[in-house]
Amino acid sequence: MLRVLVAGAGPTGLTLGIDLARRGVKVRIVDKAERFFDGSRGDGIQPRTLEVFDDLGVLDAVLKEGAPPAPIRVHLDGRPAGVRWMFEPREPRPDVPYPNAWVLGQSQLEGILRARLAEFGVQVEPGVALVGLEQDDEQVTARLSTGESARFDYLVGADGGASLVRKAIGVPFPGTTDETFRVLVGDVTAPDLDPAFGHWFAAAGDPMSGIVMTPLPGTGMFQYATVLGAGDDASLATMQAALDRVSSGVRLTGHGWATVWRPNVRLAERYRAGRVFLAGDAAHVHPPTGGQGMNTGVQDAYNLGWRLAAETGLDRYETERRAVAARVLGISTALLDRYAEGHEDAYRRGEEGFGLDITYRAPDATGALVTGDRAPDAPLRDASGAPVRLFDLFRGPHFTRLVFGGGTPDAATPDPRVPAASGTPHTWIVLRPGEEAPAGADGARVVVDADGHAYAAYAAAPGDVVLVRPDGYLA
Repeated sequence: MLRVLVAGAGPTGLTLGIDLARRGVKVRIVDKAERFFDGSRGDGIQPRTLEVFDDLGVLDAVLKEGAPPAPIRVHLDGRPAGVRWMFEPREPRPDVPYPNAWVLGQSQLEGILRARLAEFGVQVEPGVALVGLEQDDEQVTARLSTGESARFDYLVGADGGASLVRKAIGVPFPGTTDETFRVLVGDVTAPDLDPAFGHWFAAAGDPMSGIVMTPLPGTGMFQYATVLGAGDDASLATMQAALDRVSSGVRLTGHGWATVWRPNVRLAERYRAGRVFLAGDAAHVHPPTGGQGMNTGVQDAYNLGWRLAAETGLDRYETERRAVAARVLGISTALLDRYAEGHEDAYRRGEEGFGLDITYRAPDATGALVTGDRAPDAPLRDASGAPVRLFDLFRGPHFTRLVFGGGTPDAATPDPRVPAASGTPHTWIVLRPGEEAPAGADGARVVVDADGHAYAAYAAAPGDVVLVRPDGYLA
């Protein structure tokens, strides 16, 4: 049985653990922290990450415990000055069932992911640090703070920006850190404020130098953020003093997690060294503008999991995901620059950060395009007439083959794009109303595109065959 060690039990490491465990991989997840994190930190979940969570079986819990982004009440010189949206709400579409971001504190999300991981019999090991590693052609030897030395087929560093794994394999982490610009972010209780709204407090003459407080669903708290003055700390007293300068007596009565953040933008030169891989903040660190760090890490893990389990295409992980991180860092940095320069539209977020337009199309050594775009969703009817979605067909660790209209590919004939360790693809015949299933088709594997959304989403014609990877991208 394949054995994988994941160092780091944040959203990236937990996502990878779930994906590996559901594929029958023997996975261990260790984290140097003695206690699980308790705070909001990365509290924005982007639409593509919601699709990942749908596949991993945690979406219902995420939607139940979280909430959509709240409208923001603007207060200038202590007086109401209108309501703004960080994201313009969008209606679901047949191809995009989750079109909007979702808000859920990171510690709550991690609790959901740990519970899902436990369903596969895997428990996070807190207070266990990776202290060293060596590798050969066969395996990786991990040395743990408990004194244990264990061998694994692969090791993944999801251990944050100061990653010991990245340092141990000698991967440079170039980028910039700006010590002159400091932002205080923390969780506070503010009984005077309506938790149905976010709140922006500022001076009318300098609205971008104020304080934003956004509600944290299920906690009774707000995430507080403001630019910090030289010498100030992350205490409740500092938060209250800054608020008093721009608000009319709003009280802060509780103080949770808090940190002072500096612009630190970095991208690892490599994501792999032999049998050791990097994911999440160990591979890329982002400004908080745009809410991309946690989301990019989750999607790293989702891209890597099926490859590790099948031991195939492992070099493609770096090719695909490093390009995405570079693009996302550009988006986040541009937003940060606009914020620092005082642009009033800097709080706005566009669709470029939603992750729905990520593509893995790239030329291979012959110049041909390999891999592809996100496989869209669409509503269908199964053989009994009950509603079903393409995402329902994709859910799970398998490849999925869609055969539109006539023709039935021989399921026994291996597809060279599908690794043998991934098993036989699940094949579905997609018919339009009135079409007959081809002779020999398994009736249980027939779905009807009653409204034409699947044909439209895939620009398909009868006879077309589409192969979807386990991570929801076209193969």
